[in-house]
Amino acid sequence: MRIVLVLLLALIFHPVLSQNNPENILLKDYRPVSIYNIQKTEVNKPMFPVIDMHTHPYARSAEDIEDWIRIMDDVGLQKSIVMTYAHGDQFDSLAGLFGKYPDRFELWCGIDYSGYDQPGFPENAIKELKRCHHMGAKGVGELGDKGKGLFYCEPAAWGMHSDDPRMIPLFSACAELGMPVNIHVADPKWMYEKMDASNDGLMNAYEWRLDNQPDIVDHAGMIRILENTVKQNKKTTFVACHLANCCYDLSIVGGLLDRNPNLFIDIGARYAELAPIPRATREFFIRYQERIVYGTDMGIDRSMYRLTYRILETADEHFYAHERFGYHWALNGLDLPAEVLEKVYHKNAEKILKK
Repeated sequence: MRIVLVLLLALIFHPVLSQNNPENILLKDYRPVSIYNIQKTEVNKPMFPVIDMHTHPYARSAEDIEDWIRIMDDVGLQKSIVMTYAHGDQFDSLAGLFGKYPDRFELWCGIDYSGYDQPGFPENAIKELKRCHHMGAKGVGELGDKGKGLFYCEPAAWGMHSDDPRMIPLFSACAELGMPVNIHVADPKWMYEKMDASNDGLMNAYEWRLDNQPDIVDHAGMIRILENTVKQNKKTTFVACHLANCCYDLSIVGGLLDRNPNLFIDIGARYAELAPIPRATREFFIRYQERIVYGTDMGIDRSMYRLTYRILETADEHFYAHERFGYHWALNGLDLPAEVLEKVYHKNAEKILKK
């Protein structure tokens, strides 16, 4: 027993094997702490009321909803748009739950892809879309495709993308009903790059990697599919969530917005990808201030909302949020002008919701 104890102590305190030895720290365990003595700002409430254009049905009971509303009140959140992915009985159940709070929540439904490879699919899907609209759905989303087909709404439509001719009648129906469409294409570019020492987003990219997926449409191909979709359906309002997953090159997003007046973007769950490049991001927000909407897509948490406000409103530099984001890099505030913040926080969302 004594020999075993001695061996264990030797392993624990061995200079090479010890986790405190820098030669033995793994990337997944890297949690730097900034030692810069610089401005650190707490933003408990935003400069303007906020509409969160990208949430999901996190609440499953009336009590959960009441808790969510209390958090919204504490952090200055006026309304949450709930992307349900749902149709049929599932959507009806959510409509019954959230429908009691129309001033605080708005539900968007999914599309029923049943029989997408059979004749009559568009007609049947449109029928269900109209039924969901009658039950309270104000928009459609989030539709998701990372390269193998539309799969966020069940059942999945593997092999069918949003620019497929079968989807045109559905999007036309959305326009007729005044239902905007939130669409997720691809994932951040780091997930498509080589998973090696050259990938500066490796810590997060490895968990969500797409580089090893056979027969997947690549990142550029998914952006082409998005633009095809928006161009094919000019009367339909689209919101490309997560900045169309092009944070690595905001000129791509800018080009999409320049060419397609029926397209908006939400910034949900991409704060960590924008905050490392504050000057380029700030310039982008100012230029496209009429087309960007606030979103979170990160659950319900006071500190989460306040972190997003800090990134958008302050000039803070080189801070970390390891508890929230999967990357190892430092974040910076964008210090957005007040007139831009007001549009991003709620004015642009109001334009979309009125449509």
